Amino acid sequence: MKPFLFIAIALLAMAPARSQPLVDPSKVAPEYREAAEKRRAEQLRQRECALKADLEKVLPRDRTAFLTHCLDTMAAGQ
Repeated sequence: MKPFLFIAIALLAMAPARSQPLVDPSKVAPEYREAAEKRRAEQLRQRECALKADLEKVLPRDRTAFLTHCLDTMAAGQ
């Protein structure tokens, strides 16, 4: 019984994994602002494709291919 209790407490104490926050270009030094703006734009494209994958209920085994294709079509459209 004690090992089960220990495992349950350990699982409850673990912090949930969080996604990477969006880059805020206004909080970056001026010399790095352009790179931060590009990174933020890329993060927004990735989140949009991930949302599309969630809405279309893409299977985990097919998710990487879906995201890659989505990002490629978005890049071609710009």
